Amino acid sequence: MTDRTAVPGRFEFVVVAGARARQLLAGCTPRTTGTEKAVRLAQKEVREGKVLRTDHEDADAGRI
Repeated sequence: MTDRTAVPGRFEFVVVAGARARQLLAGCTPRTTGTEKAVRLAQKEVREGKVLRTDHEDADAGRI
């Protein structure tokens, strides 16, 4: 069983990890160590709480 306390639900875990995997595949620097493939590394980062979900509305609020 996987501990996903950093992200409230399974669906949100999948969405956040998927978005982070796309970032890693695009060349972003990993926030954790490991030799895993991008998807596994993204899941690990989310489980460790190193990647959090942000709402687009919150992110866009600062831009005018």
